[in-house]
Amino acid sequence: MFLDQAKVYVKAGDGGNGMVAFRREKYVPNGGPAGGDGGNGADIIFEVEEGLRTLMDFRYNKHFKAKRGEHGMSKNQHGRNAEEMVVKVPPGTVVTDDETGAVVADLTEHGQRAVIARGGRGGRGNTRFATPANPAPELSENGEPGQERNLTLELKLLADVGLVGFPSVGKSTLLSVVSAAKPKIAEYHFTTITPNLGVVDTGDGRSFVMADLPGLIEGAHEGIGLGHQFLRHIERTRVIVHVIDMSAMEGRDPYDDYLKINEELKQYNMRFTERPQIIVANKMDMPDSEANLEQFKEKLQEKYPIFPISAVTRQGLRELLFEIADVLEKTPEFPLEAVEEEGESRIVYRHQKEEIGFNITRDPDGAFVVSGPKIEKLFKMTDFTRDENVRRFARQLRGMGVDDALRERGAQDGDTIRLLDFEFEFID
Repeated sequence: MFLDQAKVYVKAGDGGNGMVAFRREKYVPNGGPAGGDGGNGADIIFEVEEGLRTLMDFRYNKHFKAKRGEHGMSKNQHGRNAEEMVVKVPPGTVVTDDETGAVVADLTEHGQRAVIARGGRGGRGNTRFATPANPAPELSENGEPGQERNLTLELKLLADVGLVGFPSVGKSTLLSVVSAAKPKIAEYHFTTITPNLGVVDTGDGRSFVMADLPGLIEGAHEGIGLGHQFLRHIERTRVIVHVIDMSAMEGRDPYDDYLKINEELKQYNMRFTERPQIIVANKMDMPDSEANLEQFKEKLQEKYPIFPISAVTRQGLRELLFEIADVLEKTPEFPLEAVEEEGESRIVYRHQKEEIGFNITRDPDGAFVVSGPKIEKLFKMTDFTRDENVRRFARQLRGMGVDDALRERGAQDGDTIRLLDFEFEFID
């Protein structure tokens, strides 16, 4: 089964907890702190494996959770860092963050790697908190939580040439006769329901990869028909080969077909208009094809090259393949994301509000709810089983301005304060 889109959840490993410990050797009176730091949590890394062709592996395996770091130990022993988690993806995979919509990684070459979620750092042991004023601290940190995110994976095939056109115009037949690919061919619409790739050898030492995509119909960019699911696969192609049924056997006007398909490409992505296009007048072995081709040339305003062929009799294929190879040689790749030209240096200044470390809201029962990434991270890294850690957390909240903000919102002695799933009592 061909699968070219998947949604996954990734959770990098948490850092290991730091330890509170003291030296207890027989001949070392009043031994100092000896609690080790926790190890770092595992990163989640996506790596390109050229043997993969679809995202089928992600159909049932949608959750990836990496291991946490080892906890710190006594005698200042550092916890072991967790080994990174490597997930294999096919070449051409684009990873997008569901929350922000930003492209996290565009993975195209075999062995290419990208850190998708970073593991948390290990918590510090009490040795790290020793000072002249407090030589025997009972302070430690829990490990930092690993990054977690929901992602969308999209496979955009790595093809040099994309075949587009209405259903049953002969795209699959053309691919089958110019390459070793064996797409399904039948006399009904939407025979091709998955993209097919084939390597084409022109016979003069040149070759390229050609993709046969499911047929497009009017409204494809809005989700009508099958082709809209696979328009993304044209995004990497450098040359578009527009196959037209010049016999008009199904009662459609070839020029009208040409206009409708180009409009669908334009509506889906305006950048498709930048790509060179080669028009293939197929089924020239059928009656009326010659007359239809002359009318098509009269109506055509763009100066695209037109190649009359018959995929069945192989008429005109040699000239077509040479033209495609020639155009590819002088056509650069089209990056999916806009990039700065080499040597271009530019500084962009943007006004950004200072990130607020917390927010305060109220629940219907009158309790104050404190939330925010920064304060929640501090909370998760605090070990509340030790009084000294609790006092340190209270000082951190005071330094962030949480106490003053609660007073401004009307908090009084005895009011309930909620943070994540825990409740505290406000003491002024």
